[in-house]
Amino acid sequence: MTHSQQSAHLLMCRPEHFAVLYAINPWMDPKSWARDDRMLTAASARQWSALYRALTELGATVEFVPSVPALPDLVFTANAALVLNGTALLARFRHPQRQAEEPHFEAALRALQARGIVHSVARLPDGIVLEGAGDCVFDASRDLFWMGYGPRSDRAAQAVVEDMFGVRTVALELVDPRFYHMDTALSPLPSGELMYVPGAFTAAGRAEIEARIARELRIELAEQDANRFAANAVCLGDVVLLSRCSERLRAELAERGYRVRPAPLDSFLRSGGSAFCLTLALDRRSREPEVDRVTAVA
Repeated sequence: MTHSQQSAHLLMCRPEHFAVLYAINPWMDPKSWARDDRMLTAASARQWSALYRALTELGATVEFVPSVPALPDLVFTANAALVLNGTALLARFRHPQRQAEEPHFEAALRALQARGIVHSVARLPDGIVLEGAGDCVFDASRDLFWMGYGPRSDRAAQAVVEDMFGVRTVALELVDPRFYHMDTALSPLPSGELMYVPGAFTAAGRAEIEARIARELRIELAEQDANRFAANAVCLGDVVLLSRCSERLRAELAERGYRVRPAPLDSFLRSGGSAFCLTLALDRRSREPEVDRVTAVA
């Protein structure tokens, strides 16, 4: 089996100010973090550095958002924006604790625009919330976005995304508070497989996935792997880079031609994030639109 090379130009943020200072999802426990603050801060620095090394060893180019005191979740750059074909649609956050990140992400993306890494930076219409690529995961093999809505992003964002990027956007409601962003619940793999957490979605959402994805391409994550955020993976070529997974999932991926590369990120799981959350792909591309035959003849 061959696998297409996935995006390898990424935006990250060093965890110089990462901590769990508030609770906006079930994984976050500020009191528990405070008890072991020094140890956990050191562990998060080591774990992030190991992820960064793994990504660069796999050929990724990394750009950086400067870290900012009192903005611990700035490290989760997947939430900065939605980027496709060189256009960046800036995020708008649901929770006040994260809204202060917005100008820093905008400044970083406009700096990338000045360097030609992205060609345009746009804002969402007033009143619409969408938390970037964390809730809008691109599926290159199907040329569509899987968009999560409910806990963090608005259903109305679907029309904005489709209009701006010109690709289909499948909106699915997220109903398990542990899997509050789409990137915690679903991961498209390069050859068409889809890893996902069935219980994160409504019955209608599961039916939508089943209607679009052939049975042999669906990889349903068991509770153990779901809680390790195995769906929150970065895929580069045939490598699936994630925090941890069961031997059963590793074997299933191997059978399909993938190599699992663990990069333990336990400190970040305490904030509800893992490998995908800590990166934003800057070079995703949709397929070239087909030439309209009638127009071509005319």
